[in-house]
Amino acid sequence: MSKQKAKKHIFTSESVTEGHPDKICDQISDAILDELIKQDPSSHAGIETLATTGLVVVAGEVRTKGYADIAAIVRNTIKEIGYDDHSMGFHWQDCGVIVALDEQSPDISQGVDRGKGKFKEQGAGDQGLMFGYAANETPELMPLPIALAHKITYRLSQLRKNKTLPYLRPDGKSEVAVEYLNGKPKRIDTVVVAISHNEEVAEKKVERDVINKVIRPVCKRYLDKKTRIFVNATGRFVKCGPPADAGLTGRKIIVDTYGGHGSHGGGAFSGKDPSKVDRSASYMARYVAKNIVAAGIASRCEVQLAYVIGVAEPISVLVDAKGTAKIDEYKIVELIRKHFPLTPAGIIKHLKLLRPIYKKTAAYGHFGRNDKDFTWERTDKAAVLKREAGI
Repeated sequence: MSKQKAKKHIFTSESVTEGHPDKICDQISDAILDELIKQDPSSHAGIETLATTGLVVVAGEVRTKGYADIAAIVRNTIKEIGYDDHSMGFHWQDCGVIVALDEQSPDISQGVDRGKGKFKEQGAGDQGLMFGYAANETPELMPLPIALAHKITYRLSQLRKNKTLPYLRPDGKSEVAVEYLNGKPKRIDTVVVAISHNEEVAEKKVERDVINKVIRPVCKRYLDKKTRIFVNATGRFVKCGPPADAGLTGRKIIVDTYGGHGSHGGGAFSGKDPSKVDRSASYMARYVAKNIVAAGIASRCEVQLAYVIGVAEPISVLVDAKGTAKIDEYKIVELIRKHFPLTPAGIIKHLKLLRPIYKKTAAYGHFGRNDKDFTWERTDKAAVLKREAGI
């Protein structure tokens, strides 16, 4: 018999820094949400932000007993990100702030409030489908390309803020292309970094510093002589942030999740309180998928949950283990329904989502983070799943 030929493919994921225009907006929306939840945990919000040259617009729907100084939150968030130099064309002190927030529709309220509407149990805040994913490629059980891409952008911001690379500006991107052999990551084929900088620094210095102080420390295990590296491939990146490209909340949903691995239901996260299953059910789906992989039931796992507005229980639960499951997938679904609360109220209680924890989720990914507040990253169900799966 002839040997089976090894199967190779390259998968690429990207990340963006906290100073990317869309990420500025995500952080502003979640900073406002945090303030409302801090004062009134029962707050309901759907907050959208737009940022462009010299202007931030905050719009959406809110129902709360709390009060938030929207303009102050906007400015503080922009300041923390690092837009504190007037030469960038966007500055926390003097950008305009327009607020257009309205009250949440009472037709939605009756569906998400316990004891109101057609059903007495708290229902989903919207209809839709949500996905969670996990893979045993990294200690965080995340796909390797997005894990490395996030680590690159996070390190860029760290070195900017601690003045190791003081000429950097807040706006940037990374892209990592990983070569897989028979479904397992083997090496990095290409690394791409675009990072903004001031007028004075030489382009070659930016390239050299980013390669030696960012890319190599993060990616060294997977780099080889054939790896291609591109830093600021156009040569210059001085004009940055909202003056270079308008930003919007919810426009980086693949960066926020799994970098293109698995499926996506289309719903964004930032600015939405956890009654919105776009957010809370996506967190639960990640929690479920991660525990299944941690239990050794599958090496890759995608979980889909689907909901109807105003109805508590999901209309469907689906598991796709990508051919890696050690037991039948319908049995995995049975285990999920037995061991994980899947109603909005159950999810919110189990994952402790009525806390002001959301601003820090809004940059460098909602998943794969080692942070005690990211309760959906726990693997506390893995032991019982492993035992009941009989593996």
